[in-house]
Amino acid sequence: MKIVKIALLAVAAGVAAILLIAATRPDTFTVQRSATIQAPAQTVHALIEDFKRWDAWSPWEKKDPAMKRTFGAITRGKGATYAWEGNGEVGQGRMEIVDSVSPSKVAIQLDFVEPFETHSSVLFALVPSGQGTDVTWTMQGGVPYLAKIVHMFLDMDRMVGKDFETGLANLKLAAERQAAGAANVETKR
Repeated sequence: MKIVKIALLAVAAGVAAILLIAATRPDTFTVQRSATIQAPAQTVHALIEDFKRWDAWSPWEKKDPAMKRTFGAITRGKGATYAWEGNGEVGQGRMEIVDSVSPSKVAIQLDFVEPFETHSSVLFALVPSGQGTDVTWTMQGGVPYLAKIVHMFLDMDRMVGKDFETGLANLKLAAERQAAGAANVETKR
C-alpha cells in the first residue's frame, strides 16, 4: 500500500511539474526561414499570391497528392481563398490572402481545423537582392494553455521549419525556371 501511495504521489508531482512548466511557456510561436532566389521579385511574388500555382512549390502538395482542394471565387491576390482536406500529414484547413503588395509581400491568414484547431498569420516578405530576391517565410500564432503542453514535447520550429525549407527550395526551383524561360524568350527576340 505504501508503494502505491508513493507511486501516486510521484505521478501527481510529475503532472503538476508539467502543468507548471507549461504555464511558463510563451503565449506565441514563430517559425521563420529564408532563401535567396535568383529570379525577379515579381516572378516570385506571382507564384506566392496565386493559390492555383502553389502546386508548383508547396511542400504539402506532395505529402498528399489526393488532397481535396477548394478554391474561392478569387484565387489570386487580396481576398483569395483556398481550403483543403487531406490525410493526417496535411490535415484540413483554409487560407486567405489578407494583403498582397507586389512585389514585396503576401500576408495570409491560416486556419487549421484538423489535426487540431489553430489560427496563424503567415507572411512572405520579398526583398530584391542583386539579380535575385531574398524571401523570408514567417508563421506566427498563439499558443493556448493546452497547446503549451503539446509544444513541450513537439518542437513547432523543427516540424514546420523543415516544410518551410522544402517549400522555399521548391519555390526557388519554380521561380528560377520561370525566370530562365522568360530570359530565353527575350534573347530570341
